Amino acid sequence: MQDTISIFLVAGNRLLREALGKIISKQVDFRVCGVSPCLESATGSIASSATQVLILDSVSIQRPDCALLAEVSREVLCAKVLLIDMSDDPEIFLKCVRAGALGYLLKDASSADVVAAVRAVAQAQAVCPPQLCKLLFQIVSQQWAARPIVRMKVKFNLTRRQRQLVPLISQGLTNKEIASQLNLSEQTIKNHIHRIFRRVGAKDRLQVVDLTRHLDTSANSPDSGFLRLGSQILV
Repeated sequence: MQDTISIFLVAGNRLLREALGKIISKQVDFRVCGVSPCLESATGSIASSATQVLILDSVSIQRPDCALLAEVSREVLCAKVLLIDMSDDPEIFLKCVRAGALGYLLKDASSADVVAAVRAVAQAQAVCPPQLCKLLFQIVSQQWAARPIVRMKVKFNLTRRQRQLVPLISQGLTNKEIASQLNLSEQTIKNHIHRIFRRVGAKDRLQVVDLTRHLDTSANSPDSGFLRLGSQILV
């Protein structure tokens, strides 16, 4: 016999709320322990109902910062959050993930998708569309690639400009060549390089290269560790 999954349904869209209620009622292992059109007014009921899966629609979390969702996720730790009828906007998706959502279904999700997602989320498994899952992989990949430059920043406390200069020094470029490439004066480059010497404890350029070699300073983007889509830095 399957264990019963207790579900609290919050949907601002009445038609969607009724449709979801019918879908849930057809599953012998699902039990609705509460229904509400508003998340803010339902937080107390959710906390006292031993809810396992909290289903929310896009209307109920329409605040762009997802602050209420984050608050509920913190206060009702036993409830796993499944968002439905959602946008495929990457920024909205990432905000919801940060706020504590474990499942994320788009507007075109079928009733079978909802049922499968409820069961998965109840087992603490993450659920999201393939195209958004790919986004998470990209973020992890970029964060991993950014680790060397982050380590260099922490280890030597170099400024952004100084971190940018290290790989150019490693390439054997002269002050004049670096200045031309970065559109700065040669004296400015010279000053930066002397500060780099002091911060890494080097006597010359060769020592700078040697001391930073294991950190792989090839990544010098100011947004290292973040995913940029268009003009938006998402994570």
